Amino acid sequence: MQAQLITKFKNIAPDGGAVELVVWRGPTPVPPTEHGYKYRAVYALNGERIVGFGNERGKGGHCHLDGVELPYHFVSVEQLVEDFIAAVTTRRSS
Repeated sequence: MQAQLITKFKNIAPDGGAVELVVWRGPTPVPPTEHGYKYRAVYALNGERIVGFGNERGKGGHCHLDGVELPYHFVSVEQLVEDFIAAVTTRRSS
């Protein structure tokens, strides 16, 4: 089984901020995670990453918020989208 694209969206706001999220379902989990999803989500403004969520081999789920990397516990695709949008909304309104 090859990776299957679950969701993908990208939006460029009038202020130049870029929001992008991509989620795949893979044939096997990305160690050290136990779920079968690979994801990346980013909000960048003026070439700087403001918010980022991802999981990578050896590192697992994590997020970048205001330049700080924190662990992120993946629950579901729906929760990932909600968490990402909430983080972006908080930073866009400040």
